[in-house]
Amino acid sequence: MYATRPEARPATVEVSVDGVAVMVPVGASAAAAVLLAGAAAIRETAVSGAPRLPYCMMGVCFDCLAEVDGAPNVQACMVTVAAGMRIARQAGARDALLGEAPR
Repeated sequence: MYATRPEARPATVEVSVDGVAVMVPVGASAAAAVLLAGAAAIRETAVSGAPRLPYCMMGVCFDCLAEVDGAPNVQACMVTVAAGMRIARQAGARDALLGEAPR
């Protein structure tokens, strides 16, 4: 019904969410990119494997933990997207210090 004026459209950057290219507004968080990508989940809980998506979007709940550019345990809601950023699902528990899967 109403069209957005071209000058009112935000600039975008391309990021990858689980290998899928997504155009995200400049200044958005990596968690917002996950939601824009329509991902079913961005992580699984360590105990039950339950799927999780970003929830609070302000760094309180830790449901948005993801691998960002290869670094595990990143709160995606606290990271601003950058062109070429790679955001990937984090499955299961990770070692808090080394960022490696437990053995």
